[in-house]
Amino acid sequence: MPTLGKILIVEDEEAIVHVLVSILSANGYTALVAKNGSEALLMASSHIPDAILLDLGLPGDLDGVDVLKKLRQWYGKPVLIVSARDQETEKVEALDLGADDYITKPFGSSELIARIRAALRNSVKKMSGDDLPATSYSVGDFTIDFDKHTVTVDGESVHLTQIEFKIVELLARQPGKVLTYGYIQSHIWGPFFTEDNKILRVNMAHIRRKIEKNPAEPQYILTEMGLGYRMAENPDQD
Repeated sequence: MPTLGKILIVEDEEAIVHVLVSILSANGYTALVAKNGSEALLMASSHIPDAILLDLGLPGDLDGVDVLKKLRQWYGKPVLIVSARDQETEKVEALDLGADDYITKPFGSSELIARIRAALRNSVKKMSGDDLPATSYSVGDFTIDFDKHTVTVDGESVHLTQIEFKIVELLARQPGKVLTYGYIQSHIWGPFFTEDNKILRVNMAHIRRKIEKNPAEPQYILTEMGLGYRMAENPDQD
């Protein structure tokens, strides 16, 4: 069975390393392991893994945030944070520094693999440029046509305001990736956005009333509590 790629695990707890290696191996990935920040940077530069699973609480002079900052100076492939730290500020900081996703321990193996696959697919699209000419995106009964500026749900046209469409488009162009409140606001409102995300939440409430069958249990645009939003990914769409 050919390997699906190399994943570097940056983690100092043996039990977690064992679990991650087992999950990755069972799903066709080759697992590499680094126990601290310095070793992680060395292995990343020598092996150029397809993705990195990075813990924030590392021993030594370099913690996970330091490693992430240094990696993002040259490493363009996915970095997924896998950490027990669940503070909102730490999650937002990691995502804003360039992490592709944030998975809080404990985690399910199916969710972990799904998020790795999503990050890898998005990475391939970005590196090949395939994401740029995309004209539409679909997940379930939801479809957005980027060129025609139309949204349909179950074949029925949905009217969105210009701002609402921009928000949905931004999320749909990066399905599966968590976009922080600040990231979305800066891209939609530019220099005029404020740290208060009330206007974004109001717009999202309007969007969900229009596209979701049950706005209280959204299927298309999912909330990452305290962080932001992500568009549900269609596993059948390359």
